[in-house]
Formats: sequence, structure tokens, C-alpha cells
Amino acid sequence: MLASDGDNLVGAWIDGQKYFAQSLKDDLVENNNLEVFKFTTDWLNRYFNAKCPHCSELPLAPKGNEFRQFVWQILCDIPYGEVTTYGEIAKEVAKHYGKTKMSAQAVGGAVGHNPISIIIPCHRVVGANGNLTGYAGGINLKIKLLEHEDIDISQFFVPTKSFAP
Repeated sequence: MLASDGDNLVGAWIDGQKYFAQSLKDDLVENNNLEVFKFTTDWLNRYFNAKCPHCSELPLAPKGNEFRQFVWQILCDIPYGEVTTYGEIAKEVAKHYGKTKMSAQAVGGAVGHNPISIIIPCHRVVGANGNLTGYAGGINLKIKLLEHEDIDISQFFVPTKSFAP
């Protein structure tokens, strides 16, 4: 499902995803003819045809507090076909806010509440030890997206106990 404020993409969710449409508070009006939806559909088609589009090609306006906005911007900078860890993002956030350290769990909460799935690539974030936890669309989908981007997933593992990052 895609959501827009009329000009910008504010949401893109996968059916059954955790926090599905949670950031939408206003009354919704269906309008499948918005230009942003055409651009987004084209972007997703290119992504699934391995054309490596960047999220900066779309007018994105995810709703969230300053902390989440900053984390989501970091996600946008993770290159196609690469991964980073919650800990690495936490270091970047701590530096930005002038702190000595930041909780990887707090970062995981922001990553998990990303309202623009796939386009803002939260699937490219893994645990420092190679744990594939933390994808609101489910671990199996995270694996498929990483494989789609030709990421060698043999270096990662699926946790035996599911928990939020």
C-alpha cells in the first residue's frame, strides 16, 4: 500500500507488515492517479529489475520525530547491494547528537518503524554478529530482498528466537 500527502510519498507498506500504516493519522482518500504513485511504481519496477534506483529519486516525506527522521536518512545512504549494522548507525547518530554513544536498540526501533519499506532500505541493516533480526516485513522477506541485491547471505543467520531490535 502506498500513501501520499498529495505531493510526497509518506508510506509504502507490505501487506501484513508490522506497524502497517501506523504513521497515518489523517482521514484517507483513495486516489490512485497521483503522480507520486506513478513515480513510485516506476521506481519499484526498476528496483525489482535490478536497476539499483536510489531513494533520492522520489519525493519522500515519512512522518516521524527528529530522531527517526535522522535514522531514516542514514538508511537512504546505504548503497544498493551493501549492508550496515544497527551499531554502526548508532555510532553515526551519537556523533550527530554529540553523544559518546547511542543505543543500537533505539536505532532498531527507528529502523523498524520505517514507514517507506524497501524504498528507504531498512532491509540492509543487520546485527553486528550477522543476525538478520529486525525486519517489520518478516525475516523471509528480508532475506529475499538481500538476495535480490546479490548480497551473500551465507555470512548471516536467522535468529532462533524472534525479538524486536
